[in-house]
Amino acid sequence: MALDPDLAAAIAVTRFGLGAKPGELEKALPDPTGWLTAQIRPAGGADLANPNEPTSASRVMEFREYQRQRQAAPRSGQPFDPVKFAGQLIRTDTGADFLARVQLGATTDAGFRERWALFWCNHFTVSATKAQTATLVGPFEQEAIRPHVFGRFEDMLVASSSHPGMLLYLDQAQSVGPDSMAAGYMARAAKGGGGLNENLAREIMELHTVGVEAGYTQADVTEFARAMTGWSIGGLRDEGDNAGRFVFRQAAHEPGVRTIMGKQYFQSGVDQALAVMKDLAASPHTAHHIGLKLARHFVADDPPPQLVADLTRTFQGTNGDLAQVAKTLVLSREAWAPQPRKFKTPYEFLVSSWRAAGVSPDKLEDVAPLLNAMGQKPFSAPSPKGWPEEAGNWCAPDALIKRMDWSEALAAKALAGRDPTDIAKAALGARLTPLVATTIARAETREEGLAILLMSPEFQRR
Repeated sequence: MALDPDLAAAIAVTRFGLGAKPGELEKALPDPTGWLTAQIRPAGGADLANPNEPTSASRVMEFREYQRQRQAAPRSGQPFDPVKFAGQLIRTDTGADFLARVQLGATTDAGFRERWALFWCNHFTVSATKAQTATLVGPFEQEAIRPHVFGRFEDMLVASSSHPGMLLYLDQAQSVGPDSMAAGYMARAAKGGGGLNENLAREIMELHTVGVEAGYTQADVTEFARAMTGWSIGGLRDEGDNAGRFVFRQAAHEPGVRTIMGKQYFQSGVDQALAVMKDLAASPHTAHHIGLKLARHFVADDPPPQLVADLTRTFQGTNGDLAQVAKTLVLSREAWAPQPRKFKTPYEFLVSSWRAAGVSPDKLEDVAPLLNAMGQKPFSAPSPKGWPEEAGNWCAPDALIKRMDWSEALAAKALAGRDPTDIAKAALGARLTPLVATTIARAETREEGLAILLMSPEFQRR
């Protein structure tokens, strides 16, 4: 049965996108699927939150300068407050990056493109929970994720795995093969540290590609970690433009043939890990893992099996062409079920509220304290797994009270004499039920009416 055109437009904007801005439903109404597919840019990737943002390389060297000053301060006798210095880096760099990302979400005309990019940013998580990666999350998203979100999955896998943000977040930069030249040198010099680190190899297999159901073993993880030894970051002593960027250190690479998931890899140097990643990206397990995650993110915590199968088939049949996977999602009948089944995360709730009200935050203080209180601290996913998708993580009574308090504050600040009924119609369209519409119309004040809209089940779900 075909969807009512008004309902289809509402689903396109509120489920696939980030929520309706004033007038956006009218733009999607003539052709909702066409409105979505027009946002897919195979050649251009996603929009950049801050095109003028400093590079990750400059941020790496900035943090290393902080470390150098911290170490030199006791010897020089010069005053140096490491906590203050690090705090300034995080506030000025990380804060500006996150605010730019929120402002893009609150104002973009391509809500589906931005939601698609945010999915991949969460899939390949780099978190600010470590001081040395706090200022790299923004550049990581702009350099390693956004340019590739409609390209080949393998390219994004390699870009994310070789980015300084990921190499530092998962401690890969210092990983040294036990039988490498570098390990031998450290042993002769009686220097500690620099052993094999399996973090990145494990997360690539478990989270980024094939998933735990693929049946790989701990031995496979260790072998992949050995293949990845030498993947590191250039320092002050590196020649040319390598400082702060990905470098391959042959001396730290574990020599020899690797066997991973039943296949032998005879390549040497940097090509060994690249060959493993190529096979992981092409695995049917990866296709299913990605298809399931996409269906869960866009449609339901327990997604329709047919949708998962369709996404899996497209991913595998196109060699991970993410533009084609995005089109399959948009054109899938199961993705357009009338009943909204996804509960908004705090980030999604705030962004969709700003879009509905037609406003955008202009300073970090309008964003960070709210997300901190709601349990989704900016750029600080609790683990490499990223932020959870399931509703149970976000709809506890205390969390809903915080949303209600903020909704009332936003209504008092952003309504500006407008009729909340008109805002409700522009935000939800055909998804606005008669009960909610009547409740808004009967509110004692217009501000209360807008708060009712934002806290309604129709708005809280997508």
